Amino acid sequence: MEVSGKKYRTVWMEGSSVFMIEQNKLPFSFEIYKAKTYRDTCHAIKTMITRGAGAIGAAAGFAMAQAFLESENPDLISKAKKEIESTRPTARNLFYAVDKVYKAGLQSANDALTEAQKIADKDAADSRQIGGYGNSIIKDGFSVATHCNAGWLAFVDFGTALSPVFSANEAGKKIFVFSNETRPRSQGARLTAWELNNAGILHKIIPDNACASLMAMGSIDIMIVGADRIAANGDVANKIGTLEKAIAAKEFNIPFYVAAPTSTIGINCRSGDEIPIEERDPDEVLYQIGPDEKGEMHRILVASPGSEALNLAFDVSPAKYITGIITEKGIIKANKDAISEIR
Repeated sequence: MEVSGKKYRTVWMEGSSVFMIEQNKLPFSFEIYKAKTYRDTCHAIKTMITRGAGAIGAAAGFAMAQAFLESENPDLISKAKKEIESTRPTARNLFYAVDKVYKAGLQSANDALTEAQKIADKDAADSRQIGGYGNSIIKDGFSVATHCNAGWLAFVDFGTALSPVFSANEAGKKIFVFSNETRPRSQGARLTAWELNNAGILHKIIPDNACASLMAMGSIDIMIVGADRIAANGDVANKIGTLEKAIAAKEFNIPFYVAAPTSTIGINCRSGDEIPIEERDPDEVLYQIGPDEKGEMHRILVASPGSEALNLAFDVSPAKYITGIITEKGIIKANKDAISEIR
């Protein structure tokens, strides 16, 4: 994507350092974070400097390559692998990338670098393909609902859930997007809205609890979300709040699609019951961060003082609620046979 006339990927590697767009600063400022070591990259993944399935996968692959560059000691490299894998336990792309880069790195550090770059390049190419297939289900004049951010920022380039929207816009279709704010970190309000604004696509940010009402009023034609892990039976783990949107879409007969590359599929994960659900810091629920009128960032308590919070990062939408899965190989049904064949 272009920002101020310059093309960027969400995450990339130069020499032994990994660079990524600092997503915690968006949309208020556009900054680049430099991770000099694999531990710096782990920090970026864990603190959501970079986030989203594909971007996490690419960053994790680069982190694994950094570990091979930093040491030739097999024990230290094995320890680094475990550290990287522990940063975001739900994200399937992370484990996919780390495993492939680790196996390549057993040959040489240069092989690890080559494999990490291949993973990043394939992520961008797959996202572009997803956009093409997804464009076919978006009609001119459609209103599209999204949840969280599965756009360019969530992948190396183009994205998944937003890639069909970008492709439809490029094709000249008139579309409108309802972007769920996605509490507690507001990725929809901050990141998806920023991407749509940057691309010149008409949109509105809506409260998370407004989506079902808009479906009931006939204001939404289709909903497309991303995925952090897809089980072998078609169950999908995605940002918390996706499940209730899937249920509402089923009730109001709204097509509900999941967009994700096949690398997000955990073929050895039999169902959503086996997907680990990350629990994050309760402070993400209790506090919000934003700028004042001078542009200075502040952390503000937005909940009852003394109250505790539960912060589950993901939920699982059963396959029965999903109309189809948009992959880089085509659109498939969310069931075991279709997933087994395409994977």
